[in-house]
Amino acid sequence: MSPVAPAAAPGDAAPVRDAEAIAALEKMGAALRGLDRFGLKAETSTDYVTDSGQKVSVDGHASWRVRAPDRFVASVGNDRQQREFYYDGQSLTLWSPKLKYYAVIDPVPPTIGELVTQVAAKGIEFPLPDLFLWGTPQAPLEQVTSAFLVGPALLDGEQTDHYAYRQPGVDWQVWISRKDSLPAKVAITSQADPALPSYTARLHWDKAPATGDAAFAFKPPADARRIDFVPANAGSAGEER
Repeated sequence: MSPVAPAAAPGDAAPVRDAEAIAALEKMGAALRGLDRFGLKAETSTDYVTDSGQKVSVDGHASWRVRAPDRFVASVGNDRQQREFYYDGQSLTLWSPKLKYYAVIDPVPPTIGELVTQVAAKGIEFPLPDLFLWGTPQAPLEQVTSAFLVGPALLDGEQTDHYAYRQPGVDWQVWISRKDSLPAKVAITSQADPALPSYTARLHWDKAPATGDAAFAFKPPADARRIDFVPANAGSAGEER
């Protein structure tokens, strides 16, 4: 057997749904839900598919500062665009630092988990939203049709266990820290596109960030311009440059 072969894999046989891999996912979800505050930085890589069907990968970054259940600041960006999000339990502000535009959505759900779920219908994409869904009824384990341990993996000097999962429309992998059961890396591959584009993120956690109310307040610069928010399904919007 190759030294890099996974400990178990479904291959062409019937899907493997290993009980220990499911239990690891449950433990990770509990660890995430047990965080009442955290900071997170991530290096990301996103595949885009050109009109000719060729994949190109774009590196980027994402970050979160969270105080559960109703405060966060998040950002996501790459060389082409940058977006920031500010949530205080009463409103959500979307800010484009490059374009100097911001929009406010009010009212909004009173908790982060509800917000993440509901704004997806408006075309708003937060970075790494699954971090707020794992371990909740919004991420039912019954949807997982395949689950197995790939094997141990060392990430930035940290011992992790690498798992692979499948559910309708998506294959995904997660590297779970042996120290605190938090995800150290995630990789998501869409089955909806024949090109199989993927998104990967390396996660770096801070369990004791500053979380005073001022950390979550958006203060528009003097040259900022407020605009109305138009949901993605209600009209097109230009990409930030």
